[in-house]
Amino acid sequence: MRIERGSRLINRYKIVEILGQGGMGSIYRAVDENLGVEVAVKENLFTSEEYARQFRREAVILANLRHPNLPRVTDHFVIDGQGQYLVMDFIEGEDLRERIDRQGLLSDADAVILGIAVCDALSYLHSRQPQVVHRDIKPGNIKITLTGNIILVDFGLAKVTQGSQMTSTGARAMTPGYSPPEQYGTARTDHRSDIYSLGASLYMALTSALPEDALARAMGQIELTRIRKHNPKVSRRLATVIEKAMELRPEQRYQTAEDFKQALVNTRVITGRRAGKEATLAPAIGGAGVVSEAAHSPDSSNALFNMGNHGDLGSVQVGPSLLPSNAANFESKGTMLPGKRSVGCWIIGAFFLIMLTAVIGGAYLFQPDLIDQAIAWIPGNMLSIPILSASNTPTLDLEFQSPTPEQETISGVDKTPTLDTASPTPTTVSSSRTKTATVGPTQRPRASPTFTPSPTPLGGGASQIAYASDLTGLPQIWLMNSDGTASRQITDMPEGACQPAWSPEGEKLAFISPCAGNQETYPGAGIFIINLDGSGLMALPSVPGGDFDPVWSPDGVRIAFTSLRDYNRAQVYEFNLGESTTRSLSANTVRDSQPDWSPDGGKITIVTTRRGPYQIWIMEKDGSEGILLSRSGSLKDTHPVWSPDGQVIMFTQTELLGGVPRLVAMRVEEGNLIENRVVREVIPMREASYSPDGAWIAFESWPEGSNHDIYIMTSNGLGRQRLTDEEGFEFDPAWRP
Repeated sequence: MRIERGSRLINRYKIVEILGQGGMGSIYRAVDENLGVEVAVKENLFTSEEYARQFRREAVILANLRHPNLPRVTDHFVIDGQGQYLVMDFIEGEDLRERIDRQGLLSDADAVILGIAVCDALSYLHSRQPQVVHRDIKPGNIKITLTGNIILVDFGLAKVTQGSQMTSTGARAMTPGYSPPEQYGTARTDHRSDIYSLGASLYMALTSALPEDALARAMGQIELTRIRKHNPKVSRRLATVIEKAMELRPEQRYQTAEDFKQALVNTRVITGRRAGKEATLAPAIGGAGVVSEAAHSPDSSNALFNMGNHGDLGSVQVGPSLLPSNAANFESKGTMLPGKRSVGCWIIGAFFLIMLTAVIGGAYLFQPDLIDQAIAWIPGNMLSIPILSASNTPTLDLEFQSPTPEQETISGVDKTPTLDTASPTPTTVSSSRTKTATVGPTQRPRASPTFTPSPTPLGGGASQIAYASDLTGLPQIWLMNSDGTASRQITDMPEGACQPAWSPEGEKLAFISPCAGNQETYPGAGIFIINLDGSGLMALPSVPGGDFDPVWSPDGVRIAFTSLRDYNRAQVYEFNLGESTTRSLSANTVRDSQPDWSPDGGKITIVTTRRGPYQIWIMEKDGSEGILLSRSGSLKDTHPVWSPDGQVIMFTQTELLGGVPRLVAMRVEEGNLIENRVVREVIPMREASYSPDGAWIAFESWPEGSNHDIYIMTSNGLGRQRLTDEEGFEFDPAWRP
C-alpha cells in the first residue's frame, strides 16, 4: 500500500513525497512534526516473522551507532495491519556510483580519501561489542553528501557476532563483483568480508569496471584483471593495496580495517594528498549545479534512491538536489567539468586579449606617460584598499519598505529608517595576500582540573577574525587579521574544535569540541573557553547529550547555547558565568537552536520549530514572549545574527532539500515581513558575522563548488574579498569585537 503525500504516520511524520519503491516497500521523505526536521521513512510491508526480525535487527543496529561516517536511526514503529517503519537521518547527496557517472573516475587522491573514511566506519563497526559486519558494501551504499562527507549506508543485511555465535538479519548479499567468495553458500563471513567489498568498490571507482566475480575466481574460471590494465594512471602502490584487499582467501587480505586504512594512508606519497585531508570529497553538487539525468525523472522528485538488488529495501540514497530556478546564472559561472571546455570560450578570450593589447599599445604610442602613471598608481591603491572610512561608510541598500513615522522599539532597540552606522570607527583591511601562518599554538592546551567561571569585562577591538579550519587535520580554531594575513592556530584539541564565539572584551574565545566538521548539531560536544595565546583552557560544566552554538552575552556574564541534554531534542540554555548555574530558555516542547543576543542584551534570536521548521523568532532574554520574525514558507532559515546597531537580523537561507545557501537580511520591526537577499548573484554564502561597526560581514563561501573559504564584503553585498586560500575547509567565521 503506497502512502499518499500529506498523510501522517503515528500522527507525527508527515509524508512529503515518495522517494523510491522496492520489493518490500517504499522510502518516503517526511517531516518529523515534533522536531521540525526532515527524515527518511523506510517501509517494510512484509510482516512475516523472518522479514520482521530482519527489519527490527536493522533498527537495533543503527539506533546504537554513533559515528560521523554512519547514518542514524531515530525511531522504529509498527502500524498494525500495514507494516513496519524505520525513521532515519535524511542524507542528501549522491552515491559513489552516481558520482562516477557524473564526473568520471576518481583520482588516486579521492579514492584514498573515500577508502580511509569507509575504513574508519568499518573499524568502528568491527570493534563494537558485539561486532557488526556490514556485508553489503558496494558503490551504491557509499554516499557522498552535499558537504563532501562520506557515509556508509544500508544495514539491512548486516550481522552481529557475539563470541562464537552469530545472528544474521536475513539473506546474504551476493552482489556480483563486490561480494567475497565466502559470502556465497554457507561459508562463514566475518569482518574481512567487508574489507574485500570495500576493495572491490575502490577498484570500480578507479577503473569504472566491475571486478570479476569472486566465486568464479575461486573456482578457477577467471582471474582478476589488474587495476592498471584498466587504468594505467593509477599508481602502482595504490593498485597493489586495493588488490591485496581483494584476495580470495580472508587470511591473505588485510586483517583489520585499520590495517587497510594505514596502507591507504601510506600511498599519499604517491597521491600527494596532505595529512588530515582524507575526511571529505568535493560536495555531491559542484558549483555548476551538475546533476545526474536520473534526477530529472518523474519519480525521482529531486532525489535518487537505490532500492537494493535482492528484494529487501535498500539504503536511503538521496541524490543531488536540483538548484533553484534562478540557478542558471550560477551554473553559467560554475566550474566546467574536465573535458567539457568550450572552444568558443578560447576564441572569445583570444579576441579580447588581442583587443586589450591593441588598446594598451595605442595608449603607449600616443601618451607614453599614461602607462607609467598607471603602474605608479597600483602599489599605493590596489594593494592597500581601505575597507571603511568615515567618508565612505556603505549603506545597506536592500529595498526595505520605509517604516511608518510611528516608530516603536523592542526592548530599547531603536528602529530608525536608515541602517547607516553613526560615526563608525574606521576599520582598514589591506588586500595583501602575504601570509605568515603559524601552524599550532606555542603550547598544547589542556583542560584545567578545576573551573572557576567569572563574568568577563567589556572592551574592544582589534580587526581580527576567528574561524575553524581543518588545515592541520581535524578542525581547529584559527585567528587571522581581517585582511587574511598573520593566520595562526589557537586550539589543538585531539577531537577537533569549531564554532568560535568571542567574549565581549575580545580577549577570550568560547568554542566546542569534539568537532569533525561543519554540522548543524554536535552530539557529544562540550563548550570550552580559551585565551588567544592558547592558554587557560577551561571546560564549561556539561551533562550527556551535547552542547554547542555558544554565544556570549554583551555584558560578559552569560553564555547562551544549544543542548541535546533533554531527550536528544535541541533546546536553548543559558550558563551564568558568575553563579555557575544553567537554566533552560526554551519552551521545552519544540526544537530551539542557534541563539544570538541582541546588542543591548535584552533579547535573543533563535531558530525554532514553534510554528513550523526552521523559523527565526525573537524572545526575551529569559525565554519569554517569543515573536515570529521570518515567514519563509518551505525555505530553511538558520544562523541568525544581530547587526551591532540592533536594527537588522541577517541569516542563512536555503531550500529544505539543498540548493545554494544565501544571506538574507530583515529589519527588526513589528509587522515587517520583507526578506532581502544581501547579494543577488547565485553564489553560496552562509553563516555571516558582523564587524564591530556593522559595515562589513565575514562569511563562508565556495563559489567554485568546493574549497570552502572565509570571505568578507560590505553589509550591503559589495567589495567581496576572499581571505583564506589554503587547502583546508574553513568555516564558522567570528569577527573580533
